[in-house]
Amino acid sequence: MTWVPRRRPQQGNDLGPLTESNAAQNEQPVAWIGRQDAPNLQEHAVTVPPSNAWTPARRGVVGVAVLLAVAALGAAIYFGTKRGSDSTTTEGAIPLVSATIPGVSAITTTVAFTGTINARYDMPIGTEGETGRVAAIYVEAGDHVKAGQLLAQVDESILQPQVDRLAASLEEAKANSGLAAAEYGRAQGVEAAGALSKEDIEKRKAAAVTAAAEVKVAAAQLAEYQARLSHTQVRAPVDGVVLTRAAEVGQIVTPGGNAMFRLARGSEVEMRALVAEQDLPSLRIGQASDVYLTGVEKPFAGKVRLLGAIIDPQTRLGEVRIQLQPDPQLRPGAFARGEVVVGKGERPVLPQTAVLSDEKGTYVLIVNASNQVERRNVHVSDTNAKGLVIASGLSGNERVIMTAAGFLRVGERVEVAAPVQSTQR
Repeated sequence: MTWVPRRRPQQGNDLGPLTESNAAQNEQPVAWIGRQDAPNLQEHAVTVPPSNAWTPARRGVVGVAVLLAVAALGAAIYFGTKRGSDSTTTEGAIPLVSATIPGVSAITTTVAFTGTINARYDMPIGTEGETGRVAAIYVEAGDHVKAGQLLAQVDESILQPQVDRLAASLEEAKANSGLAAAEYGRAQGVEAAGALSKEDIEKRKAAAVTAAAEVKVAAAQLAEYQARLSHTQVRAPVDGVVLTRAAEVGQIVTPGGNAMFRLARGSEVEMRALVAEQDLPSLRIGQASDVYLTGVEKPFAGKVRLLGAIIDPQTRLGEVRIQLQPDPQLRPGAFARGEVVVGKGERPVLPQTAVLSDEKGTYVLIVNASNQVERRNVHVSDTNAKGLVIASGLSGNERVIMTAAGFLRVGERVEVAAPVQSTQR
């Protein structure tokens, strides 16, 4: 026997499609019927409700969704009302600002500049004689030389024979002059006796004078060529240090050509630099200066020797020269940085966030005794690791607004957090 499950219909009602009103009532216990009852299955078949039927489970889901939507709407209304009330409350609130009393700090004002090391007296040395070939060189760059020391030798093979010839001519002229002078002397001795006529005596006198003049001419010619010969020897004019050597053995040199050597007179060196126009009035001749070289930690002491007489109209810079003591590390051409202390004093120092600027100039905002914002024009003279140095405009006892000053208006009333007293001295 095969059993087929079926639902028993409620007594007094025909089987039919389930509706929303009788869906719950038709849920009865399952009964089993035999094979013999199969012909009657069509009559007693149960119609399955469609998928979109309104079941209790679906009604529960819909209810939960409605509750969530109502809750979300209520939350949105609540928070929107609270935000509006908060903005209305803070709209008229007094701003709270942070301020500090900077006090004053010990400030050293310096003028800094960069430049190069140079020989104080840089002397170019070349040949003064005839064009010739360099025969020998006796010094190198960096050598200390004395005045008159031989630096190089130019070929003298042409001038030396001429000097020798003129020297012989001078000796001949001297001999002729001596003979003429002796004859004139003897003529004067016999003049009283009348042995010679007056005309002969005058001729011998003229011959003696001519011979003496020829001696002077020969001597002058010899001196000229001796000088030209000496110019083939290039010598140091003063004591100093050879900075550069541009000549080589075998090179042809000419008077007025490129310098063969450059000599620093007396080994004196100095720093030459350019200073901004606004800093130049702070410098004075004789002020102490520290000069720093790249790679050398210890500064070199110097002093201001010369200030430029003009300002370059293009760069707005003026020249300054710092005298330095000779030192092997102070090589001409080296890059250097110099500092000159031009003043010491006590000044307020503020962070950069507290200093503002506009078309009227640089200023800060302070909080006055009435807790109102007040503008104070200031002059910034320098910067250091702590901030901006205020040269004028503040005494250091004001309550200076540190940040967000650009969002405040002059005259606006503010509330100040406890100001911090600066401990910088």
